[in-house]
Amino acid sequence: MAALKIVTGAGPVGWTVASQLAEQGHKVRVLTRSGSGPEHPLIERVKADVSGVQDLAGLFAGADAAFHCVHGSAYSATAWRRELARAEAAVLDAAGAAGAVAVFPESFYSYSRPEEPLVEDGPRNAIGGKRGIRTQLLAARAAHPTPTVSVAASDFFGPQVRNAHAGERMVPNMLAGKRVQVVASTSTPHSFTYIGDLAAAMVKAAAMPELWNSVLHAPTGPALTQAELAAAFARAAGAPKPKVGAIPAWFIAAAGVFSPGIHELNETLYQFRNPFIVDSSHSERLLGLSPTPLAEAALATVQWWRSLPAA
Repeated sequence: MAALKIVTGAGPVGWTVASQLAEQGHKVRVLTRSGSGPEHPLIERVKADVSGVQDLAGLFAGADAAFHCVHGSAYSATAWRRELARAEAAVLDAAGAAGAVAVFPESFYSYSRPEEPLVEDGPRNAIGGKRGIRTQLLAARAAHPTPTVSVAASDFFGPQVRNAHAGERMVPNMLAGKRVQVVASTSTPHSFTYIGDLAAAMVKAAAMPELWNSVLHAPTGPALTQAELAAAFARAAGAPKPKVGAIPAWFIAAAGVFSPGIHELNETLYQFRNPFIVDSSHSERLLGLSPTPLAEAALATVQWWRSLPAA
């Protein structure tokens, strides 16, 4: 009997990982507090709390891989510090007891030389705020006896991706013929990762023990300006090239004094003020994967947004 795959969370990453696993013929158990997740004959959706307050051993029994795709309840260092380490420890313990590898989506927040092209063996020792928390989480995974794989991705776009720079802040406005407002700059190169490529890398890495206990990069295409990405979505939609404007970094910094949410954005605004370039070539060779061509990824993104019920 094929081993079970566990997926925690049904946000964009968890949803896409679970869907890809099921499409490949794997039995999948999706754990969320609400019991949500994609509908598929091979997907079992279970209500469970993986925050560290529930014993997960029984739910993980029989699994050979666990994909932990739950994030914090809020985009803030306070929420992350309170929630993430405890949840990851619970998942690592349960995966280890089952003899499963634990696979994590990861950001580039911990990378401490973002002014240089981001490579797999670059330093990951950023400190302070959300960046420091990601550094600590990576260290805790490395110290745990359960085998792990962390797959780092840049800002997402693609089906299921809503709350993102290249999600609801960009695509719906483009489809409606409205002006697109981006953060910091319309002309600074920035790497964006197609969500399907992140999921594919996580699924592939889980099946390759020689890559366990490492940090990989999701296949990520050439860096684009935010204006170029919006134009790619417009081409895919058969729509006019959108007008794109930038909210200046100084304005965001000033607004952060009065808005906690905007204040949290300030911490990672360096990724948009300056070139932010991901090099995934080494991981692509190890995994035997490559980024989805931009035209194909943009078309899938636009089709998904168009499939949503009208507001």
